[in-house]
Amino acid sequence: MRFRRALTQSDSTPGHATALVSQAAVRTGCPWRAVLIALAVLATTGQAAYADEGGVSFWLPGQYGSFAAVAPAPGFSLSAVSYFYSGKAGGDVPLNRGDALSFGVDTDFFAQLIVPTYTLDTTILGGRPSFSLGFFPGWNQTSADVGIGALSASRTDDVTGFGDLYPTAQLFWNNGVHNWMTYVTGDIPVGAYDPNRLANLGIGHAAIDVGGAYTYLNTETGLEFSATAGLTYNFENPDTDYRNGIDSHLDVGISHFLNEKLFVGAVGFAYVQLTPDKGAPAALGGFEGRTFGIGPQIGYNFTVQGRTIFTNLRGYLEFDTENRTKGGSVYLTVNLPFSAPAKGN
Repeated sequence: MRFRRALTQSDSTPGHATALVSQAAVRTGCPWRAVLIALAVLATTGQAAYADEGGVSFWLPGQYGSFAAVAPAPGFSLSAVSYFYSGKAGGDVPLNRGDALSFGVDTDFFAQLIVPTYTLDTTILGGRPSFSLGFFPGWNQTSADVGIGALSASRTDDVTGFGDLYPTAQLFWNNGVHNWMTYVTGDIPVGAYDPNRLANLGIGHAAIDVGGAYTYLNTETGLEFSATAGLTYNFENPDTDYRNGIDSHLDVGISHFLNEKLFVGAVGFAYVQLTPDKGAPAALGGFEGRTFGIGPQIGYNFTVQGRTIFTNLRGYLEFDTENRTKGGSVYLTVNLPFSAPAKGN
């Protein structure tokens, strides 16, 4: 299970993550013009392999995409992010799951992240504040060979229930085509979790994540580019006395509007653990992990009773993965504004 331990999933996405999950909505009536599809290329580095307990991190790679730093309209809104991940780890990759070393982990995970959000019609330090609380019902099935050598046995676990809670505070600034956002988010570990189970919906420990985003959004050319970066500090898991190291992450998205409603583009992410875990079995060493991913995206915005509804579908294929499962993920985001539309819309 690798669902985002935060945000608005933040797409979000949260991760936030949802966080979260991007909560930006494109305004109605902007003069977008059709052009070529923009492609993003994510550069990787030759850093040493760096993984979290069971190969599961608080931050869900790719949870933020395009429009990450564009402020939502003031008032209430709701982001709904349908997320699916499927991945495997090789038989020679030990992951500390199910209260024992597990090899050949194969996991499928689905979650419906729900992120109610309130954005104030005021400014703090010149920026517009926004607050959200993400949660999700979900399902996880995981199989693995548990144990070592002659003492190992094949095992499959599954769980259905609710995940952790992900509170998020954001602050947005705008200057023409330039947009900035800073955030703080975290994990309240109340979700379905059992240290003796291979499959879980919660991560079993608290975490806090801070970072920021930049979005270039040119309404004349229809070009958009976003990058969101942050760091995660993990608290100790009281059930296992295990503490994940400090994680770094970067989510990027680039898109181009083909008309006023339809946009296409590409997305990518980089996730690299910076410091070793504490409490890992000696055989695992520092057990640091990393993964990278890239894929396409498409979005469509439509208006209902003067309110613009933002939709986005994007997918990622992982590569250069260490000490985690490797596979692919899909996000479907729908952002619904509930407050009255602004006059003139």
